[in-house]
Amino acid sequence: MSKVEDFLTQEQEQQIVAAIRQAEKTTSGEIRVHIEKHTDLDVLTRTKEVFHFLKMDNTIQRNGVLIYVAVEDHRFAIYGDKGINDVVANDFWESTKDAILNQFKKGDFTQGLIDGVLMAGEQLQKYFPWDHNGSNELSDEISKG
Repeated sequence: MSKVEDFLTQEQEQQIVAAIRQAEKTTSGEIRVHIEKHTDLDVLTRTKEVFHFLKMDNTIQRNGVLIYVAVEDHRFAIYGDKGINDVVANDFWESTKDAILNQFKKGDFTQGLIDGVLMAGEQLQKYFPWDHNGSNELSDEISKG
């Protein structure tokens, strides 16, 4: 299972997109998942690069969160923009990463990503509640490299 296309089925992708939409219903924050085959860079460096490429650093409150997966490398990272990093607990990203990893170790990549999305959504809701005048600033679809 090294190809990006084999990592998740279309149905599994839609389950993750549904989790993103559910998480974003209660927050002005933005959550994205990006999956690619491989990176030659350090996984966090690549995550930051993708974050910028997807224009996630252009949200008004700087409250975007990206979950990045390099399938062949068996590596993933979570990156939150300055707005959310300034307010969440210091161990928040580690505990979110652990929740994802627990599912990944069982081979349940879909549930791992859903768990990560929902945990990020809970924190975003706490610090960036839904603004009824706001809009969905970024796509909810899974991006692929």
